[in-house]
Amino acid sequence: MEQKNRLFIVIAIVALIAGAMLTSFGRGLFALRTPKVVLPSSSASADEPPDSSSLRQDYQRVEVTTQTVTGVVSTLARPTSYYRELTVETFWDGGSSTAQVQVWTDGGWSHSRQTLPSGAVRHDLTDGETLYYWYDGSQQYRTAPADSRSSDLAQHIPTYETVLELDSDEIVSAGHESRGELPCILVEVRPGRSQQIQRYWVSVDSGLLVSAETEEDGRLIYRMTAFSPVQSPCPADASFALPDREVLHTVGG
Repeated sequence: MEQKNRLFIVIAIVALIAGAMLTSFGRGLFALRTPKVVLPSSSASADEPPDSSSLRQDYQRVEVTTQTVTGVVSTLARPTSYYRELTVETFWDGGSSTAQVQVWTDGGWSHSRQTLPSGAVRHDLTDGETLYYWYDGSQQYRTAPADSRSSDLAQHIPTYETVLELDSDEIVSAGHESRGELPCILVEVRPGRSQQIQRYWVSVDSGLLVSAETEEDGRLIYRMTAFSPVQSPCPADASFALPDREVLHTVGG
């Protein structure tokens, strides 16, 4: 009887050790079997897949299609601190207009400075809860409620992450494409029963919208481009102050 008890104790100890080893090493074994998304960067052409021999076995390059693009876009992230410049153009029968925009973003705050076609300069400053706006030369400012999309709206650019909310049949085209010599993910959508076609080019390096276009009945009515280098983090001397000099945020603060 005593010998049987010893045998049971030995078996229990062996089982306990085996369980501990499986817990320690099993997760790593299973994790290696989970593929991760690899996107082309500026160091490789958007048309040339990276050398598979240089990739670890737990990574695989995902082809961007209308079926996979939302998953790819969901892996992209905008920098939290940066400065960049962009151009916004609108077109109509017999005319067009152009606005130049500078954008400073840091710590959840965004300050955009637009030079409008009239020559007036408008400022929009927001933390995602309140929007402050004013024009150069004025000490007065106004406020309005804001949300996470208010910064993009102030810059007159679309929020490309909205493609994640679309039905798959609203995405008509997707793939890798260079725009302004920058490797991008291209998404082309037709929301609902709209007569518009909207195109977004999102940088795979910065996660920022590099370019966007809107066509209506085959005519280009909107274009945004941002091909200049992105400065990240945001310059230390960037201003997040109201026209009365009240400072709402300091870079890195």
